[in-house]
Formats: sequence, C-alpha cells, structure tokens
Amino acid sequence: METIKLKKSRLNFFATLAIAILVSFVAVSCSDDNDMTELNTEPGDIVSVLDQITSNPDDFPTDETKSASLKAKKPKFKHLRQALVKAGLVSTVASNELTVFAPTDEAFETLFDNLGIGGIDDLTAEQLTPILLYHVVGGTVMSSDLSSGYTETVNGSAVKVDLSSGVLINDANVIIADLKAANGIIHIIDAVLLPPSMNIVETAMSYDPEFTILVQAVVKAGLQETLETGGPFTIFAPTNDAFGDLLTELGYASLDEIPMETLVAVLKYHVVSGRVYSSDLVSGPVNTLNGTFNIDTSTLKITDANSRESGLIPSLLDVQATNGVIHVIDKVLLP
Repeated sequence: METIKLKKSRLNFFATLAIAILVSFVAVSCSDDNDMTELNTEPGDIVSVLDQITSNPDDFPTDETKSASLKAKKPKFKHLRQALVKAGLVSTVASNELTVFAPTDEAFETLFDNLGIGGIDDLTAEQLTPILLYHVVGGTVMSSDLSSGYTETVNGSAVKVDLSSGVLINDANVIIADLKAANGIIHIIDAVLLPPSMNIVETAMSYDPEFTILVQAVVKAGLQETLETGGPFTIFAPTNDAFGDLLTELGYASLDEIPMETLVAVLKYHVVSGRVYSSDLVSGPVNTLNGTFNIDTSTLKITDANSRESGLIPSLLDVQATNGVIHVIDKVLLP
C-alpha cells in the first residue's frame, strides 16, 4: 500500500510539474505575442506607410479620429508610389527625416486630365523630380507647427500655407494630417502641387507686356544670364508704367539714354540675395546688391536712398520662379 501511495504521490508531483510548465509556456507565448503585437503597431518608413494605407487603411496604427478618416476616405497612393520609383526617389523618401504632403490617386488623376495625359508613364523622371520634391519639407513638421505664410520645400521653392479655414497648401486641402512614420510625417492632400517652372527672366517675360521695359533693361545691362541661371534672388520688379515715370523724372527720352553704369546700379538696387517671401518681410532696412532701402510692412511702402517712395502691389507679391521670387512695385527705386 505504501508503494502504491508513493507512486501516486510521484504521479501527482509530475502532473503538477507538467501543468506548471505548460502554464509557463502559455504565459511566455502570450507575452511573445503581445510583444509582436506591440512591434507591429509601430509605423514603418514613409514609403511603407503609403503602401500600407493603400493596401489596408483600416489596419494603420493611429488615433481613433485619423483611423475613422482613413476608413471613410480610403486614400490610395499608387500613382505617387509609381512616380517615386520612376524618379528614383524611393530610398530618399524612405531613409531621410521628412514631411510629405501626399497627393491621393484622385489628385493625380485630376492632374492627368488637366495635362491631357494618360498617367505617370507620360511624364519623364526629369519632369517628375521637381514636382515630387515640391511636396517634401525637411524634418518633422506637424500641422500644429505650421503657420500662415510660406514654407520652403526640398525643391527650393516654397508652398503657401493658409490656416484661415482648415489647412490649405497652395490650392490643396489637407484632408488627413499628422500621420506618423518612422522617419517623419505624412499630410494627405487632395491636389498635386506644381512648382514654378520658369526662371526669373522667363517669369517676367510671361507677364508681357507688364515688364517688357524691365526685361529690356536687364538685357542691356548684361544681367540676363545672371538672373536666368544664378540665385536664388528676390526681385522687386518695377512695372512698365514705373519705368515710364522714371524716364520722365530723369529727363530721358528712352531707356537707351540712361548711362550703362547708372542702369546697372539701379537694377542691382532691386535685387536681394536669397528667397524673401512677403511673410518674411519686416519693417526696416533691406540689403540689396547695391545698397539699402527701407520698407514699412504695415503700409507696403519702400523708401529708397533718395527718400522716394514705391508701393508693393499686394496682388503681385510672391511670384515664384525656379531661382527666386518676385515682388512687383509701382515705382523704380534709386540708389
């Protein structure tokens, strides 16, 4: 009987030990599963996030509000992905800390219709690259970090941010903001942003005849190549009427009568190094390539070295070119 009791005791011991091991194994397994779940909730890089949202927006890890928006809108980014591949920018976007304004497939399809093309295949890598870089800002920029004004992109040119009603980037609405990726932030937009495609001289010529005299003056002074290929520059550009008033004021019958040295000095007095947008302007002195003038941002007035005043034209501020920005003024400034 003692032997039987001993055997039973041993059996009970081994059964208890087996149960304990099984429970421990299950607990560890559950813990591992939880760890894996936690790992799986971490977002991937920007390109991976765009792919994940395209394939299954319901599973993208984010807060309830953004998750509901993703489920409702189901945005897709196949065209954007194809464009990144064609332009050779996938690794750049996946490995650098960036903020991307991401146009949906619907946004791209609207662009295709406007351009009269069938799709990404009809655009070259050279055409796509500046467009794509115009949608990218360096670093992590949450929507709460944005302010109305201009924000420089990796393209070099800036996008205009308008926070007066929602978040507007140029003419595109941000429909879902602040989606986090491992290397940055994605803001989904409903239109493709198009960067400037002409240099400063070409842009001025495109406003023909508003700046024909200015362009003639630039060519005569030998500054055309500099303003076409150099920079970036900010140009305070006088209109044809402004040049007409100057000729009358100085007693010249035509542009040809102005001495070359004087013409070069006057034109350089209208040029500032770098891109200076209207939102960057502050009242006080402005350093040009040929001296300093004063600006009053409250009245949009510029006072030149001779105490003459010129007014900035609000509707023609922040005209962007590939190598700078143009602000139109109604009077020629004199150094």
